[in-house]
Amino acid sequence: MKLIPLALFSILIAGPAAAAAAPTVPSAPAAPSDADWRTPDPGDILVIDTSKGRIFVELNGVAAPLAMDRVRELARKGFYNGRAFFRVIDNFMDQTGDPLDNGTGGSPLPNLPPEFTFRRSGDMAFTAASKQGGLDVGFIGSLPVISQSMDLGLLTNDNRVGAYATFCPGVAGMARADAPDTANSQFFLMRGANTALDQKYAVFGRVIGGLDVVRAIKTGEPPPPPADTMTTVRVLADMAAPDRPQVRVIDTRGPWFKALVGRMKAEKVVDFSACDIDLPSQIK
Repeated sequence: MKLIPLALFSILIAGPAAAAAAPTVPSAPAAPSDADWRTPDPGDILVIDTSKGRIFVELNGVAAPLAMDRVRELARKGFYNGRAFFRVIDNFMDQTGDPLDNGTGGSPLPNLPPEFTFRRSGDMAFTAASKQGGLDVGFIGSLPVISQSMDLGLLTNDNRVGAYATFCPGVAGMARADAPDTANSQFFLMRGANTALDQKYAVFGRVIGGLDVVRAIKTGEPPPPPADTMTTVRVLADMAAPDRPQVRVIDTRGPWFKALVGRMKAEKVVDFSACDIDLPSQIK
């Protein structure tokens, strides 16, 4: 059985909107200062060199710590080197990480339990962006997250609330078979947004550099030969200092990012989504 992420799509048909005055869009924020950036832990950055270019994935274990640890462990073992992108759907995702390069294989390690949701605590650095049907939409680090209101934490035994990472462009998820506990080594990188995957697949990180490369990978199920490959997958901290890129990403806790969110909300009005926010990064 192939380990593949389910592709479920929905179409929203909107009726004519009532005439209304256009909202005032805030002016573009000034260029971010040094204080608006953060430098991720190099142990939490995957450097994926592909036949189309380089991709940087920031690992984040808030939603799926076991999946994050598995991908990092396999990367450090060289397991992913040379692996093909064997299932690639435009505007959806790139799937890879199978030693058989066909969707049926995995690593010698045991399968992972499902990590589709998590419990958010009040001390997590959550930056709110909007409300969605009574839920809080925002960011924890580079991850877009949807969460119950922390006000409900007063009513729970652990003072936490339910939350999950949402599948915006660049989000990295674990592929699996039909059973929820079958994720192993295969993963996928989102080319576009697809929230139909939410709460069905484990999210272990997000692309913070090279999303253009993700979208340039040759498409097909499977792609026509030769398929694009991950030539090497390394942890940034393990790279020799002279070859190690310097990586910064905008801090979602800072005022510059909050101003960016405000501008995007004013532009999009009712259609605003966390997936509309591209996280600036600097890689040298």
